Amino acid sequence: MTEAATDGEREFRPRSPGPLWVWVKRASFIELAIFIGLLVVWLAPGLEGPTFAFGMAHGIGYIALCLLLWVAILRREAPFWLFAATLTPVGPVGSVAGIEWIERRGSGSTGAGESPDPRRAART
Repeated sequence: MTEAATDGEREFRPRSPGPLWVWVKRASFIELAIFIGLLVVWLAPGLEGPTFAFGMAHGIGYIALCLLLWVAILRREAPFWLFAATLTPVGPVGSVAGIEWIERRGSGSTGAGESPDPRRAART
């Protein structure tokens, strides 16, 4: 079998959470908190300084989240669609919703029918 054929077969292996998955989850929730803080200070009148600070934190955090998620995808620890959910206009809300979907349903980052949580797999 050629090397190109074995490289192509690698794409069909299931994705499973690994060491980066925990960091993706943490970064998503932190970025969501920063995003909510930005919305609060943006809506309040006269808070230009905090709006700038939260805006910068959100911008840098969002780029860091996207890069971290991309590395997790390349390491086969996250599904491609989670990156698409993160790139939606609501940003970290899509990421957190996707992570919750993966963890509750056991779909996307693992193979068909496999659960990312072994305790949950034992119950079903």
